[in-house]
Amino acid sequence: MKYFGTDGIRGRVNSKHINGDMFFKFGLAAGKYFTNLKKKKQTAIIAKDTRLSGYTLEPALVSGLTSAGMHVFTMGPIPTNALAMLTKSMNANLGIMITASHNQFYDNGLKLFGPDGLKLSNKIENKIEKLIDEDVKIEKVISKVKTKDHAAQILEEI
Repeated sequence: MKYFGTDGIRGRVNSKHINGDMFFKFGLAAGKYFTNLKKKKQTAIIAKDTRLSGYTLEPALVSGLTSAGMHVFTMGPIPTNALAMLTKSMNANLGIMITASHNQFYDNGLKLFGPDGLKLSNKIENKIEKLIDEDVKIEKVISKVKTKDHAAQILEEI
């Protein structure tokens, strides 16, 4: 695969694949894949670890997702397994963790979860990769972005 590795997309911040432009493209491609499934409401949940670069990459990712017509919840820093659980419990199409896991502080990346709260299959990652390199049309829809600083607040609303 061109972008996805064993566990998502990772690399040095401001490199070829880990920069604002690419995070916009990742968001647009992933959003387009899920909006093409024609589910009534398209929702993505984004969380991140505490790397400073996550705060600069997240807005580009949100912009890409909303440009594809997805509604987005940004959760702030929470553990990866909490994002997986929230993705499933909130019936979201997609959960995206901005993290490079155990890699060095100057790295970052993305890990994607499906509606079941599990890592996306290689088949779906391949389809998203194809969309990243295509000229994906930006939708003319109004999407919502909700910021939640604490996952507990979301759980109370479910």
